Amino acid sequence: MQLLTEELRRSLPPLYAQEKVEDPIVHIKFFTPDASWTWFATEGSQEAEDFIFFGYVIGHFPEWGYFALSELEEARGPRGLPIERDLDFKPATFSQVKQRYHLD
Repeated sequence: MQLLTEELRRSLPPLYAQEKVEDPIVHIKFFTPDASWTWFATEGSQEAEDFIFFGYVIGHFPEWGYFALSELEEARGPRGLPIERDLDFKPATFSQVKQRYHLD
């Protein structure tokens, strides 16, 4: 599966575009099918040879931060499964995503 299509790359706001927005739009959801890690991307930009995202990451603990496409492509869950993009995910505000996925 291609994690970042050209269409998604073009539609994703560049880094810092939503920096002052109280309730930013989440554009992409990535997840590990064999673990509980999830990445909700709100922005992203090409930087040198990599694409860098900013968003809400649920891992050891939930936090806002940066993550690289190369890291997502290389990472594997505990059973060796690669990270996937949620093909059914529709862009929504972070508050809507929190409610939909019970992130509180």
